[in-house]
Amino acid sequence: MSYQHNTAQAAGMNESPASLGDILTRTKGLSAEQVERALDYQREHGVRFGEAAVALGFAKPDDVIWALSQQFHYPYLPTEHRHFNEELVVANDPFCEEVEAFRDLRSQLVLGVLAESDTRRALAITSADSGDGKTFVSANLAVAFSQLPGRTLLIDANLRQPRLHKVFGVEAGTGLTALLAGRAEANVIKPAAHLPNLYLMPAGVIAPNPTELLQRAAFSLLLRELLSKFDHVLVDTPPHAAGSDARIISVHCGAALLVGRRHATRMPGMQSLVKLLNKSQVKVAGILVNEF
Repeated sequence: MSYQHNTAQAAGMNESPASLGDILTRTKGLSAEQVERALDYQREHGVRFGEAAVALGFAKPDDVIWALSQQFHYPYLPTEHRHFNEELVVANDPFCEEVEAFRDLRSQLVLGVLAESDTRRALAITSADSGDGKTFVSANLAVAFSQLPGRTLLIDANLRQPRLHKVFGVEAGTGLTALLAGRAEANVIKPAAHLPNLYLMPAGVIAPNPTELLQRAAFSLLLRELLSKFDHVLVDTPPHAAGSDARIISVHCGAALLVGRRHATRMPGMQSLVKLLNKSQVKVAGILVNEF
């Protein structure tokens, strides 16, 4: 497999940041007179420049948010250009209150089980039962991680009922199953459209022997290689109720986040999963109660 790293954005970090007025002038056609009027409004009313530009009708709120994302190197796509799956709430509405829960979770993971150590770990996202929202959490957490510096890879290791390729709108023809079966495949890792720094490895063709494929040493070797190429590696798994796949994947990853759905997840199943992971010396990041 070959990987390319785009350093253009990193290089831009060394440049002096442009002011919000400069960015809106360059991209939205604000005149020098309009910028001065916005500055006068800002001083008179004690508001931010962007709020002044919106109040005077020189820009729309989405224009200001986009300009701020350019100023602070934050990935953001204007509303009219978004064609994301409705499940990708972190991409569709990145500044809403609910999305802060994913950023808070990201921070806890970075400072916790994924903190710098002698052994880097991938993070398995798993659940006790199907329908707990595990794939929803995996997808949105990956988008949240991609908003940090560096590159994030999301792997669909649910070889029984893969769904991430549909969420991100990528082809599912080649993927993890081909690599685990020992077949060299090109373009197995696919960039997520309009989401800089986020990449997806689909599950690929559904194999009749998923557990045996996941138990191969090739999976550990693959994760080790990917951890050397990507800054963050997240892995979506089947639910524990589907068999031993979730436990096997978690052991390969070294760390796991468990997802349960409020008023739906059965406690015995979750307790069984936690017990098995602890017995396998997997670092359990915690249990996330999904209310979405």
